[in-house]
Amino acid sequence: MKRAVHEVTPEVDANALLDGAQFIDAYRVEIGAIALNAREACIRMVLHGPRWIDALLRLRNILVRPFGLKTSGEGAPAPHGLIGLLPVVSETPERLVAGFDDDHLDFRLVVELAGDAAGRQVTSTTLVRTHNLLGRT
Repeated sequence: MKRAVHEVTPEVDANALLDGAQFIDAYRVEIGAIALNAREACIRMVLHGPRWIDALLRLRNILVRPFGLKTSGEGAPAPHGLIGLLPVVSETPERLVAGFDDDHLDFRLVVELAGDAAGRQVTSTTLVRTHNLLGRT
């Protein structure tokens, strides 16, 4: 079943998550009474997305490899393992923070669950802090 996704005002503490972030956005979807924790929601978003996103990521990795840019989160601190390419930085049942720091930009993905058993929502917030022109393209 497809559910409507809506852009919302980010409600995270950006300074605590990624001080100096220049780009922040958030999207929310109502999931009703579906029993889900933050890790399961993140896995569904990251690992079960549209195939065209996977194709673009593969193309991106081929194009940036000669420049020495990371093609995954491999080697980044991941105290709670990886989800796809993303190292999990911190995790509770209601909130998962993933992402890594790189030479050209730092990235965080925050997946949060809220609401009661009858009307739950998943909010995905991304934060980006660039270091140079390469991180802005």
